[in-house]
Amino acid sequence: MGMLILGIFMILYGVFVIFLSITKKPAAIWNMGKVQGFVKILGETGTKIFFIIFACIVGGFGIWFVTW
Repeated sequence: MGMLILGIFMILYGVFVIFLSITKKPAAIWNMGKVQGFVKILGETGTKIFFIIFACIVGGFGIWFVTW
């Protein structure tokens, strides 16, 4: 039961991060120091790609936990 809840949470988190990466809203999240550090290192497009890849990995593990 715990893995099911964790899996659902991870899937929702992955969808949320993809939504934030595509829309870049709210601006308060994009102005955080950690995100701006990623933008300085990877650039704007690189940061969006990194977040989308990270979200896909988290969502994949979430699907795995749900089906486990």
